[in-house]
Amino acid sequence: MADIVAAEVRSRMMSGIRSKNTKPEMILRQGLHAAGFRFRLHDKTMPGKPDIVFPRYRAVIMAQGCFWHGHDCHLFKLPSTRPEFWRAKIDRNRQNDARTHSALAEAGWRQAEIWECALKGRTRLSHDEVIGTCGRWLQSDAAQLEIRGQ
Repeated sequence: MADIVAAEVRSRMMSGIRSKNTKPEMILRQGLHAAGFRFRLHDKTMPGKPDIVFPRYRAVIMAQGCFWHGHDCHLFKLPSTRPEFWRAKIDRNRQNDARTHSALAEAGWRQAEIWECALKGRTRLSHDEVIGTCGRWLQSDAAQLEIRGQ
């Protein structure tokens, strides 16, 4: 099926999608800051430039977009236009994620992965529940945390 908009329009629309300061990321940042946690953003010295870095807790939080990281939830659907391109792009993103996770673990960082479907869509959890779970994880000794939609 052909795209419903012209290639130039599609290109402009896709270039408007940002990788930083996304809505799920902003929800997490605002909630955790209000809960008293202080953090750094997108630390370029760390593998994968994690979204939120908590040096005091030796922990990072990554807010993952379900489409861009190929999550197995209702928010991910491979586009019917240029499926080979999208499959290769999503696979590349997953490989980058795996490399980032390994590098952070080797450096001794605890990691939390918060999927977009936990904060958006029909399977979302309440923001308070997600923020509370993140806060408890930060103060624990657990190495990993994953929050996904119900």
